[in-house]
Amino acid sequence: MRSLRRATSSLVLVVSMLAAGVFGASAVSAAPPDRSSLSVLSFNIHHGVGMDDELDLDRIARVIARSGADVAALQEVDRHHSERSEWRDQTRELAKRLGYHAVFGANIDRDPPEAGKPRVQYGTAILSRYPIVQWSNTYLERSPDQEQRGLLHAQLNLCGERVNVYNTHLAASSQPDRAAQAQQISELVDQTRPAVVAGDMNALPDAPELAPLRETFTDVWPVAGKGPGATFPADEPDRRIDYIYTGDDVTPTFAKVLATEPEASDHRPLLAHLTLD
Repeated sequence: MRSLRRATSSLVLVVSMLAAGVFGASAVSAAPPDRSSLSVLSFNIHHGVGMDDELDLDRIARVIARSGADVAALQEVDRHHSERSEWRDQTRELAKRLGYHAVFGANIDRDPPEAGKPRVQYGTAILSRYPIVQWSNTYLERSPDQEQRGLLHAQLNLCGERVNVYNTHLAASSQPDRAAQAQQISELVDQTRPAVVAGDMNALPDAPELAPLRETFTDVWPVAGKGPGATFPADEPDRRIDYIYTGDDVTPTFAKVLATEPEASDHRPLLAHLTLD
């Protein structure tokens, strides 16, 4: 197993776009900024394909916009990946539609299909109403036969305060890998304050592999949500596998699973309102 691996060259390209102002925040009509509160959305967008098998990034953008989230942590994001997403840079397009700052973490990063084409990438993204002052993507431990996963970290400038937002997508078919990844995340995030961890963990709330996250952070749903909080599958959700966790300096005040009609992805998004202590 490999332990840590930092951002790839493809990620540097996204940062250079940020520096050039490609992902500006002017298009967002926001309430006056408040350094004591933050709303976060965790959403596995299934590379923009809904339960109707239609690719529709505009629909994904509408879900995020209507949520009112300050920050959207997105999983299963394509960047010049294949025909399934029309070879598009989904992070760039969503950020442009919403007027958010954005970074992308390429956990799958392959050579282009032909010379002169962009690299084939797939991973996670963080979109933010607030400026992203620094970021990184760390590869998580995995077995040789498992897909590479990562922990994307963006530090936000929230009215002069620094807030750390993390986004991840744990292994789908290996419980030992999820356990190792959860332990690695708890160790990486534990020393940063204030911190929010969002993602698709591919495990139920009481799963033993999520114990490191339960012991280190606060799961927002039992504190601030109502009902079972099921997020998957989107048309008839029967399990809670999407999460937002908070560190010691962040208090959940509200949590809700959002319905999307027609279902924009195979997951429903999870929204949380947080108070920064």
